[in-house]
Amino acid sequence: MKDIISKEQLFNHPIQKVWEAITHQDQISTWFISANFKAEKGYQYTFNTSGDDCSPIHGEVLEATPYTLIYSWIVTENPIHTILKWVLEEVDGGTKLYLEHSGISKYEGETAVEMFESFYGGWDNCLKGLTDYLKEVIHAG
Repeated sequence: MKDIISKEQLFNHPIQKVWEAITHQDQISTWFISANFKAEKGYQYTFNTSGDDCSPIHGEVLEATPYTLIYSWIVTENPIHTILKWVLEEVDGGTKLYLEHSGISKYEGETAVEMFESFYGGWDNCLKGLTDYLKEVIHAG
């Protein structure tokens, strides 16, 4: 079973605009999930997902340095401690985003496969939401 989901995305937006979109509570709540979030090491956050098959997500910010954000990711309904890492890199004409979600193999049996598949598709949707947000709402870049 694969344990790490890795995604990359290029944005035609300045690195600071992308950083703010993934670290500011009001912006996260617009393009991703309603959030009680601060990009401060040690901050205990909550993402309040909606829908019948969704469960709140909580965790702790482990690192929040310029252009690297790492936090634990714990789905309340199935509380396994996984790690989410966002890294931004300035490139010609914009920003490259690396997203990595690790620790998924800690789920037991078939649950690990189901969670991997759910997270994999979920992160694709997340990056699409971020892309649309930066293009349409922020008008950055």
